[in-house]
Amino acid sequence: MGVDRQQAQGHMFLAIRAGQTLLPWPKDNRTEIHVASTPTAHPQPEAEAGAPAPADAHLDARYGRTPTTRKRRRIIAIVMAAAFVVVFGAWVVFAAFDGDSAKLETRDLGYTVGSDRQIDVQYTVSVEAGTPVTCAVQAQSDKFAIVGWKVVQLPPAAQFTSSYTTSLATSERAVTGLIYQCWLP
Repeated sequence: MGVDRQQAQGHMFLAIRAGQTLLPWPKDNRTEIHVASTPTAHPQPEAEAGAPAPADAHLDARYGRTPTTRKRRRIIAIVMAAAFVVVFGAWVVFAAFDGDSAKLETRDLGYTVGSDRQIDVQYTVSVEAGTPVTCAVQAQSDKFAIVGWKVVQLPPAAQFTSSYTTSLATSERAVTGLIYQCWLP
C-alpha cells in the first residue's frame, strides 16, 4: 500500500492508493503519518495456552471474574438446582399421597321460579356412597345480587350420584338458582 502527498487548491491531501481515498489536511500541518502496510515480522510472544494475558487478568479481577468467583457461582447454581429438585419432589409426593381419596363433584341441573319470593334449585352430587355432604345453594337476581341462600346438609346416599331439589325463599324475584359450594363435613 503506497502513500502519496498531493497539493490541490491550497490544501495538502493524503492519498492512499489502495482505496484512492483523499483526506484533506491544512497546508500548515506538517504532521507525518506513518501507515504500516504489513504486520511486523516478529510477532509478540503469546502467553501460555489457557492462561490469560496480564491485562486480561487485571480486567478479570476488576470485574469479578476470578477463579474463586467462578467456583462460588458454580456452587450457588448447584445448591439452587438441588433445592429446586427437593421442593419439586416433595410437592409431587404430597400431591400423589395426600390421603384425601374422597372426590366430590357437583352439577347444576336447573331451577324453577315459583314466585317472586321462592325458587327451586335442582342439582346432582357425586360422592362415594355412604358419605354425607353439605352444600350452600344460592339464588341471584338479574343484577347478580344474592337474593336467597341456604346451607343444606345432605344425608349419605346409597349410590355414587344422587339428584336433589332445594327450595329457597328469596328477598326479591330470582332469575337463577345454583350451587355455590359443596364440601365434606
